[in-house]
This record gives sequence, structure tokens and C-alpha cells, in this order.
Amino acid sequence: MIPIANPEMGQAEKDRVIEVMDSGMLADGPEVRAFEDEFASYCGTEHAVATSNGTTALHAALKAVGVGAGDRVLTTPFSFIATANAIRLTGAEPVFADIDAATYNLDQEVVERTLRKQGGEIDAILSVHLYGLPCDLPRLSELASEYDIPLIEDAAQAHGATFAGDKVGSFGDAACFSFYPTKNMTTGEGGMITTDSDEIAERAQRFINHGRTAKYGHSEVGHNFRMTSMSAAIGRVQLERLPEYITARRANAETLTNGLSSTSLTLPFEPEDRTHVYHQYTVRTEDRDHLKSYLADHDVGSGVYYPTCMHKQPVYDDIDHDAPVGEQVASEVLSLPVHPTLSEGDLDHIIEVIQQYE
Repeated sequence: MIPIANPEMGQAEKDRVIEVMDSGMLADGPEVRAFEDEFASYCGTEHAVATSNGTTALHAALKAVGVGAGDRVLTTPFSFIATANAIRLTGAEPVFADIDAATYNLDQEVVERTLRKQGGEIDAILSVHLYGLPCDLPRLSELASEYDIPLIEDAAQAHGATFAGDKVGSFGDAACFSFYPTKNMTTGEGGMITTDSDEIAERAQRFINHGRTAKYGHSEVGHNFRMTSMSAAIGRVQLERLPEYITARRANAETLTNGLSSTSLTLPFEPEDRTHVYHQYTVRTEDRDHLKSYLADHDVGSGVYYPTCMHKQPVYDDIDHDAPVGEQVASEVLSLPVHPTLSEGDLDHIIEVIQQYE
């Protein structure tokens, strides 16, 4: 079976973890600070704050920009549930705006229309760079500025993606990354917040460390959302390899696109001003479930990300929202293997199996 994901760990990661273990400094410490500095430099931001996972990064970032009880945060209905959960964990409520069928990201016209109607009632925008393709960040930034609300980027799937040459994570008031094993780089579990704001960075650092301002001084109620030094050690090696991983994913995506261009599948779209990093290579077909079964029968793994829009999940059935594009897309999407460990033979097999299915 060709897997849908295949996390790659080498000797360098193992050696770095052993160094940390031998040092005895296993929890938050100098290794984490070094990873934060390197990740901030990679994204082109002033600060990076490491967290225990992508969800805690979102939660802490939202708190750090001032989102709290009674607030309303505009976001996409088509993403992993963590996006909406992080909003609700702050005491705020998500306001779902529909997506663009080509990019799977927030539809700019819907966002603008929602802000015109509810502008005074929207307290922040949380955009998701789904599957590794950036949102229209300049326009979202303009809208956030026009309505005087913060913009947070959910870049959990978009490490290294760019808009007009600038990396995601450097546009919003804050941005959040996940280092879950299937992501384009991993720490096993982990997250990161990037920002240019000294104040937001300080608030995030305080919130993830029990609201601590001194060793036993606490100015607010916080959490233990800290990253471990062993996770950071893995992350530092993975960050060095990230450009190599992105190159491989983009090359694999190009091969798939060339091989599948004659089929009836709707293939991924990459606007000229953006660099897609293909956390997922996602196609669409009305025959999704049959194709998924056929692929499995022919030793090709695949995944459905995501089969149900967030506003249709039981936990959010108290929110009345309409997202017809998102709901249609959710019924059709299927992600194919695109990870860096695919061989030329693997790619040929995936293409051949789908061509035979057609």
C-alpha cells in the first residue's frame, strides 16, 4: 500500500534528541529558544513562540491578540475542527464564511459581504491556508485594517508557502503552525506562533506558561502549553530539511497534475502569485467514495480532508450558518499521496490506477 503520509525521520533527528536527553534538560529550555529563533528567521518575523501542538498555538494566539468571551471570529467552515475549537476555547464564537471552490480557502467576496453586514460585531479574522495554499493575504490584511480587527493565520498545513515571495506566517497579527507527524515538517507533536508584535509575543509566552511573569509570579490564568526540548530538537533538524521537503512535494504534485490532466478529476489550483507546498494533493470528483475504494483495492492510500464542514458538526449545531460551496466540496474532496518519500514508480502507479478507473 502506498501510504497517504509517511513521516520521515533520519539519524540527524535521533542524534539531536540523544544530545538533549544526555543534557538532562528535557523540558522547555535553550533548545526550544533556539528552535523559536530559527523558525522566526525562516518565516521572516520578529518572534516565534513554541507550543505543545497546533491547537494550543491557535488558542494562545487568539488570546494574545485579545479574543475572549463574547467575541465573534470570522473563519472558514472547511478545515480541521481545531480551527473552530480554538475560537470557542477562548469563550468566543466562530462566524463561518463560505469558501472559494478553486482554492478551498475563504471566499474574499463572502468575507467582505459578511464584514459589511456584521462588521461591528466581528472581532477578528482567522484564515486557514488549507492543504498548503495561502489565502489572499494582502486583501485579508486590508479588510482587517479597514475594520480595525486582528488577522490570525492558521498556517498549520502551510510551512514555507509564500504569497508574492513572502512566507505565510508573516502577514497577520499572529500566525500558527502545527508540527503533527503528517505535516510538512514535524516535531512529533508541537506548534508555533509567529508575530512581529512584541506585545502579542509576550502575551502568548505568558499564556502558555501558567500566566507566569516571574518564577512564582502569575498575573493571569494560563495553561501549560509549552514545547519540550526533545520536540524542539527534532524540529530544528526538520526545519533544515523543510526546503528539500517542499521541493519534493511540489515536484510530486507536478507529476500528478501532468499525469491526471486528461482525467475528469478537478485538480489542485495554484494562483500565479502563490507557492503551494502541497501538504495535501487534493482532487475532487462526485464519485469520491467509489474512487477511494478503488484506490485501496489497488494499493493506493488516500484520505478525505474533510468530509463534514465544521458548522455541520454536532458540537456546532447551535450555530446557524449557510456554506453551500463548502458543503459541496466536502462531499467531493479526496487527497492522494504526495509526500517526499514517494518513488517514481509510486507516482506512475497512482496515475495509472486512476487512468484505468476513468
